[in-house]
Amino acid sequence: MVIATRRTTDYRVNPFDLHLFSAVVEHGTITSAAEAVNLSLAAASARLKALEAATGARLLDRSKAGAVPTDAGRAFARHASRVLAELESLHVEMASFGNGLRGTVRLLCNTAAMSEALPRVLGHFLVSNPELDVDVQELSSDAALDALRRGTADLGILADYVDTSGLVVQPWKDDRLVALLPRRGPWGSQRSLAFGELLQHPLVGLSRDSGLSRFLASQASRSGRVPRHRVRLGGFDAIAHMVAAGVGAAVVPESAASRFSDPKKTRIAALSDTWARRKLLICMTPQGAELTGVSALAEALASS
Repeated sequence: MVIATRRTTDYRVNPFDLHLFSAVVEHGTITSAAEAVNLSLAAASARLKALEAATGARLLDRSKAGAVPTDAGRAFARHASRVLAELESLHVEMASFGNGLRGTVRLLCNTAAMSEALPRVLGHFLVSNPELDVDVQELSSDAALDALRRGTADLGILADYVDTSGLVVQPWKDDRLVALLPRRGPWGSQRSLAFGELLQHPLVGLSRDSGLSRFLASQASRSGRVPRHRVRLGGFDAIAHMVAAGVGAAVVPESAASRFSDPKKTRIAALSDTWARRKLLICMTPQGAELTGVSALAEALASS
């Protein structure tokens, strides 16, 4: 016995029929649904029968009392709701393009930029440019660089240790990493120490998937060590509280250490590793630099 394969074209559904079916589910009768979408009862019934034929399933149980979705109909209704929501989102975003607007700028940045330098600048930019949205994602500089080259991001804020050849690059801010230490600990009064010395003791850090944690894990692996984190937290303020309590040491941006440290319970020490002294770069592809929204955000960042 040969089973016929349903062609892809058989599954094409008119979005208007999704509206009609959703109206039937909402109102409980085909008559009321037809009125809601401005169709005659005969036309609505014909479209629903064609919809069932296209999907290959009975979607409604019809009776004198009304129409109730079958199991297949309830599944169809869930998908219809999602599709209609996506279509509405599509129309809204395309409308902004039709009015000559860029819409959304996709920005990738490392942990220091995301938590320290970016929020204030980005807030002013968004207020001054109400027609633009910014989709911000935190990634390590290596991952952000890869996304820029693949065209899945418009703008990146990267540390200067990555190869930015072929990109449009502007220096932005210093991104110095320091050690935040408990006042009582094995480091005494050292003003500077190597990351390797910290790895011999318990640490406090950000979540594993944060850009900074990925970067530090990479540096640790080069020395053949595995960091021991007593706890991982979502922000530098929480990390500073744990360090102050004596849980462990932490590596954080200097600006965060200065802002959140408690002078009575913690102190800041420089990291002697050369990679701890970095500069943040504003990076775009040549194609991205030609987009009005992207260049406007890059200019706002550079002038901050």
